[in-house]
Amino acid sequence: ADLYEKGGEVDKTLWRRYIAYKLTTGGIRPWRTRLTDLIVYYQIYRDWNTVIEKLDDREGVERLKKYVEYWIKSDLIPEQYKVQWNPQKIKDPTFKEIVLEFAEKLNIPVTTTLMGLGSFPATHPLSLGMPGMHGTKAANFAFTECDLLISIGARFDDRVTGDINKFAPYATILHVDIDPASISKNVKVDIPVVGDAKNILKELNKILKPKKPTAWNTKINNWLKKYPLSYRKSDKVIKPQQVVETIYRLTKGKAIIATEVGQNQMWAAQYYKFDKPRMFLSSGGLGTMGYGFPAAIGAQLGKPDAIVFDIAGDGSIQMNIQELATVAVNNIPVKIAILNNGYLGMVRQWQELFYDRNYAGTCLCKDITCPPDCKSPSSRCPKMVPDFVKVAEAYNVCGIRIEKPAEVEKAIKKALSIKGPVLMDFRIDREENVFPMVPAGKPITEMIEG
Repeated sequence: ADLYEKGGEVDKTLWRRYIAYKLTTGGIRPWRTRLTDLIVYYQIYRDWNTVIEKLDDREGVERLKKYVEYWIKSDLIPEQYKVQWNPQKIKDPTFKEIVLEFAEKLNIPVTTTLMGLGSFPATHPLSLGMPGMHGTKAANFAFTECDLLISIGARFDDRVTGDINKFAPYATILHVDIDPASISKNVKVDIPVVGDAKNILKELNKILKPKKPTAWNTKINNWLKKYPLSYRKSDKVIKPQQVVETIYRLTKGKAIIATEVGQNQMWAAQYYKFDKPRMFLSSGGLGTMGYGFPAAIGAQLGKPDAIVFDIAGDGSIQMNIQELATVAVNNIPVKIAILNNGYLGMVRQWQELFYDRNYAGTCLCKDITCPPDCKSPSSRCPKMVPDFVKVAEAYNVCGIRIEKPAEVEKAIKKALSIKGPVLMDFRIDREENVFPMVPAGKPITEMIEG
């Protein structure tokens, strides 16, 4: 109140939170609230966390409905409103129809974070792909330019937000999460709703009216056409993206994909299009190398008739490679696709891009004969360690080495025809990087491209 009396400005973020509080707890007069209401402004801000804790599932739904009903009736957001929705960790298969109805009814562009891949069909026209450090340009641009961001189950980790001070700078953020501790933990939100996402969207679908595509949808579609995920194809050296694309095509997008951690994880997330929940198994957060192979075994046991792949790196696969004994003894038909570049690839990529190729502790071919200042692979490099085909054969598992792009499809078809476990060692381009890439601490619009 003093700021107004002195002719100053109230912090816009705090003011938006006050408006959000008024909106979700009754007294709907946003943007038209009397200046005298500022008397309670600071008290409300101090009690913000208490507000969040008190929002249980039913109350959260009702308050959110109240907000949306007001939004529909008002002119607060013009016809060309910009909405970005970001589901994560929503893997209930019955949730799919509710999600589709919500997005299609409003023509909302949708992104899915790494742990939410498959919660919205990647092949759907409204899908922007994955956002963040290795996300699509369209997704990152949409976050940056939207004026309404509806986040469902996402935790706004640094790999998605980049520079948090420049994340979604124009957006009013509505955050739905079943865990109160996740709301405003990393990114301060304007409209908090604690509750079950399925119940909340089901209620919203009852009151929302269909909206036609707007200029925002046109802008999004132009970004998707102008900035697709791409890589330099080669007929001389295997590109890891080619391997993932071929697995996707030959399995018709119906395989369960587990990944290890690192470059293999990102290439799988980028180039295998997940249309259903529970089809992508990966270690987010802690990023545990060695996760993929045991996860693939578990998925295969749980879904005996499914095609299950572990897309692995040559570093991560060695964390639990002894589980070849498990798949051999029990004839568990997991297919292992090792994207073998002879490096701990993601660390090497950072060393190349940000540390002048000072490769330290990342080359898996290096021995005592190598020069200490080696900055790139050459024909003089020692053989890759280990020989994965021989390791597989030692466990009585079929091992296939693939060294030429023309051999990729044939090898995958052979693996799919074998009714048992198969290990494929794809000798890929040793210095291929994951692009786009947002450097740590930079805004998500500042992407490095290959």
